[in-house]
Amino acid sequence: MGLTISYLSLVVLIPLLTLFLKTSKLPWDKFVATVTSPQVVASYRLSFTASFIAAATNAVFGLLVAWVLVRYKFPGKRIIDGLVDLPFALPTAVAGISLTAVYSQNGWLGRPLHALGIEGAFSPLGVTIALTFIGLPFVVRTVQPVLQNLEVENEEAAASLGASRFQTFLRVILPTVLPAVLTGFALAFARALGEYGSVVFISGNKPMVTEITPLVIMTKLDQFDYPGAAAIAVVMLGASFILLLATNVLQWWGRRRGAWV
Repeated sequence: MGLTISYLSLVVLIPLLTLFLKTSKLPWDKFVATVTSPQVVASYRLSFTASFIAAATNAVFGLLVAWVLVRYKFPGKRIIDGLVDLPFALPTAVAGISLTAVYSQNGWLGRPLHALGIEGAFSPLGVTIALTFIGLPFVVRTVQPVLQNLEVENEEAAASLGASRFQTFLRVILPTVLPAVLTGFALAFARALGEYGSVVFISGNKPMVTEITPLVIMTKLDQFDYPGAAAIAVVMLGASFILLLATNVLQWWGRRRGAWV
């Protein structure tokens, strides 16, 4: 217990405490003015909105990918299963450069999107694409073990009682996997809020338009405004704590549901 607490203190608690100490140097009115300036509020709006859309997209398609990997056998399944973890292993800068090359006006996907009047890169859409890319493994790897432990006999019993596939999914499968899906959603959302490396390349970093909150923090650090950067970081840290609490509640709910079943 002593080693665990000491390690967590050195790696997590002390750095976070230093952040609050740095923020305490700001008067309250200066703190409020810093974290509510128009540029910072615009970055909040983009970061939270893009992160939510990306996490919600991954919740749907991550469940679909996990279902296919668990329930179907096909050539190259192991390769696809390994590719799911690629955003974990790929350096964020490499991911950002790759996505920018693909979704820019001259890219493979960016060219047809530009012809339709849609800007894939250097736009809020590009930010959402990058956050979707880095968040997919969180949902797939959270849902996959639950699907593997799901008893097929329950689905067969529902089908024998006359339930359609949609009814079986809605009433038998979804209640079991929903806590895992929500947990994966919360993890992907939290990860997207703190993403920096892949987003700065594809966003274009236009102030008030495509500027994410981590970039605003980095800008203030470059300007040697350490208290201002710490103040914005405290706001994001508070959001992360709320998401961590939500994740733990969802995991507790999932364990209780498993115990009841």
